Amino acid sequence: QSPGQFPYVPELTVLKAISVAGGIRRNAENGPQQDRDLITAKGNYDIYDDQRLRLVVRRARIDAELADKTTFEAPKEVADDPKVATIVADEMAVLTSDQKKLKLKLQALDDLKNLLQNEIESLQKKIVNQQRQVDLAKEQLDSVGALAQKGLVVQTRVLNSEQTIADLQGQILDYETAILTAKQSISKATQDATDAENTLRSSLASDRQQVETDLKEAELRVGMQKGLMTVASDPATQAAMTNSDQPALLYALVRVVNGKTTEVAATEDTPVQPGDVIKVKLAPMASQ
Repeated sequence: QSPGQFPYVPELTVLKAISVAGGIRRNAENGPQQDRDLITAKGNYDIYDDQRLRLVVRRARIDAELADKTTFEAPKEVADDPKVATIVADEMAVLTSDQKKLKLKLQALDDLKNLLQNEIESLQKKIVNQQRQVDLAKEQLDSVGALAQKGLVVQTRVLNSEQTIADLQGQILDYETAILTAKQSISKATQDATDAENTLRSSLASDRQQVETDLKEAELRVGMQKGLMTVASDPATQAAMTNSDQPALLYALVRVVNGKTTEVAATEDTPVQPGDVIKVKLAPMASQ
């Protein structure tokens, strides 16, 4: 307990010298600590292994989405885990939600494109009808113009016919402008649909990369905690750190003989000479 230099006394043995120094340091308090270490390592292992399991399933779900699949199965490496069914169900819900949102968005864009296409067809029909009106108005203008040249009608009739033609042609121009706007909106809706698909795929690709990174970290942590559990539960380690089943101690005396330092094997009853240094160490544990 208190290593150091002590005054020599007659008939001093190794055991008596150790007693003078307070005895062998005991690590009884490390027994409970060892148990706590094992419990902590086991708890951490369970946490990281659960993360690893979820990440493996998540990666499978992302791969399924990238392949445009509507379902997926648990990877073989985790298929036997009792928790995998619940995790697969959770990830399937994500897959279904992603595909449903994309489908609704694409459907809305398709509906918009159909509406715009119907509007274009309606405007084209109006243009045809309007052009007929223009043709009729021009025929009327020709008739009125001929009569006006003969003085049979007032010039106002000519002006009114010309104004009617101008108004009709103005409406045709408005219809053509509306058609152009509708076509541009259709093009935008088509691009929006492509963008929606690309955005989802880009997000999935990014998520997969992050999952790979997180999975590698989780696997490293699982391995580390497994190693800590092995150390904490190893019988040799337990014996070395508790008072129960204490391994044997080996003693040696380090003394100076003729100016040279030598080490001599000793037992508890070996006499100690002035100037000796006592070394104590654990004997190697027998293989389990």
